Amino acid sequence: MNSHTRLAALAAAALLGACATPSQRQPDPRDPLEGLNRGVYRFNTAVDRAVLRPAARGYRRITPAPVRRGLGNFVDHLQYPRVIVADVLQGKFRDGGRDLVRFVSNTVFGLGFFDPAARAGLEAHKEDFGQTLGRWGIGPGPYLMLPLLGPATLRDAVGRVPDQYLSVSHYFDDPYARWSVVAVDGLDARVQLLDTD
Repeated sequence: MNSHTRLAALAAAALLGACATPSQRQPDPRDPLEGLNRGVYRFNTAVDRAVLRPAARGYRRITPAPVRRGLGNFVDHLQYPRVIVADVLQGKFRDGGRDLVRFVSNTVFGLGFFDPAARAGLEAHKEDFGQTLGRWGIGPGPYLMLPLLGPATLRDAVGRVPDQYLSVSHYFDDPYARWSVVAVDGLDARVQLLDTD
């Protein structure tokens, strides 16, 4: 069983467990997936308390801030082609061109670990396929709590699929390298939230 299949099986188990949770009250029409969302939320909270928060604290404690910043930049850099494609698909051609120059500059001069493009005035944009679908007129749909990934709208959850295919790390042959990128990305995101706990 490959790593994607295992992750899909874990997500399916969490979703099925949430579906099996009986509801004691009428569903709220504003949140038609409330029972599912609450089950997934409980799952995410348990995983966070048992694994993610302690791992993030340890990572922050033993890894110097410049190294964390460089690794975070590298992971963001690997995912940046999705921003360029989203810019173009949304008709933001100028931003797409600037983001392409940013990506090439950070690849050549920063090796992905440093951000010389920001110092040159090319700030990062945050675009993804979920935003592209919104720009195309597709509504957000219901609120959805994703296993291990957290809250999203249905539109953004669907948009994560093409986003994954637009990430450079998706094409790594070595599963250890691919999952290392996922781990660093998750740790980096969780470390940024530690002060809000």
